[in-house]
Amino acid sequence: MPMIDVYAAADLFPVGTDRQLGEELTMAVLRAEGVSTPGPFHTNNTAAYIHRMDPAAVQTAATALARTVRVQVVTPPAALSREGQKQLVKEATEIVARISGDPTQAGRTWVLLTEAAEGGWGLSGTAFGLEEFAALAAKARAAG
Repeated sequence: MPMIDVYAAADLFPVGTDRQLGEELTMAVLRAEGVSTPGPFHTNNTAAYIHRMDPAAVQTAATALARTVRVQVVTPPAALSREGQKQLVKEATEIVARISGDPTQAGRTWVLLTEAAEGGWGLSGTAFGLEEFAALAAKARAAG
């Protein structure tokens, strides 16, 4: 049940590509977590937020109109192995570059992986930790 935030200048991605960007990043995260066949439990609870920002709001020390992209993925505790982290950073960078239409965008794309603290992931009024996620996963497996 990861959360994905993409921050980019409003004109960096072509108009009408937000759904494609969100969907492709969502599936990349689920693959990196080892989910081979995502069901409704996964697809209904993995969210992507596309933040199209005023181009002047994206800056680096070198330029006032930077073309950098920040992709931040927040996952539950222990959701990604080291290999999963590597896979996700690679795939997310490739997705951003391809959808932007600029292969050089990969060199300006930051992927930040953040793991929620144990018990620091809340859904439906419950603070989830490893124990609660294990129970939730077992319930999902039994239902599907």
